[in-house]
Amino acid sequence: MFNILSLFFRYLFIIIIYLFIFAIIRLIYLDIKGVATLKSARSYLKLIVMKEYLPFQVNDMYAINKSITIGRKQGNDIVINDPYMSSEHLKIAANGNHFILTDLGSSNGTYINGERIEGAVELKNNDRIRLGQLEFLFVAK
Repeated sequence: MFNILSLFFRYLFIIIIYLFIFAIIRLIYLDIKGVATLKSARSYLKLIVMKEYLPFQVNDMYAINKSITIGRKQGNDIVINDPYMSSEHLKIAANGNHFILTDLGSSNGTYINGERIEGAVELKNNDRIRLGQLEFLFVAK
């Protein structure tokens, strides 16, 4: 009886070790894949607030290769469940080498470098974009 139990726990331990190694390899792959996506992106948004203190989930960076929309609603390209963000908050459109940010009539507004915007504004490298509780840095390549 002891031999059977010992054999069972030995195989269980080996399976757990393999699952742990697989999980680590998967995390390394996903990290490398994320970095490769940002390197191929023409521009990106970089989060510049401490996300640990936010009551919702948000990524550190978002690649911008084409036109994107940001908001709470599921149809957006970037969905963020910030209660201070509108369901369709803003749009960033690629126009050649330029990027145009348009506030889509959000309730709490969109701010670039501390100033509330109305309508469409061309983004420049290192512009700070604030929407809801979040602030992003626009990085153009």
